[in-house]
Amino acid sequence: MTNTVLHIDSSARFSDSLSRQASAKLVADQNATKVIRRDLALTDLPFLDEAFTQATFTPPEARTDTQNAALATSDALVAELQEADTLVIGVAIYNFSIPAKLKAWIDQIARAGVTFAYTEEGPKGLLEGKKAIITFASGGTEIGSDIDFASHYLRFVLGFVGITDVTILNKDGIEVAPKAA
Repeated sequence: MTNTVLHIDSSARFSDSLSRQASAKLVADQNATKVIRRDLALTDLPFLDEAFTQATFTPPEARTDTQNAALATSDALVAELQEADTLVIGVAIYNFSIPAKLKAWIDQIARAGVTFAYTEEGPKGLLEGKKAIITFASGGTEIGSDIDFASHYLRFVLGFVGITDVTILNKDGIEVAPKAA
């Protein structure tokens, strides 16, 4: 049985990053047969723009070369996510939320008709059967507290695309219960 891990780091720090250290340990603990590495601090992710938005609303068979180019980064990121069985995400909390690069990654992978679909019953995630382990380093923001806008958001957005088996850990590897709604 294969176990492909998508390892995502989002901290702007490198050598002294607690979230990077914690996520590396989690990846090692997974005994993965394959690890796909995505370091968002080293990845130039475009922000959403008109070309991207228009391309996502154009059926694939009708897209122009320009529209396909606008979606190329998104397509690559989605393919990594689709291939993975487990996501391990290292997150530094900046200003009570996630790093901008991680938000840009989310904007690139949250695609109607690709990672989620609108149905008569409401949105349905298309990436079911995967699990995510997210480790946070936060400085002074207590994970799960009223001023933590990162963990609840990530749990929600991953659930939106179908990944509902989400474990949240603090930098010490202690599981943090979800915030009450």
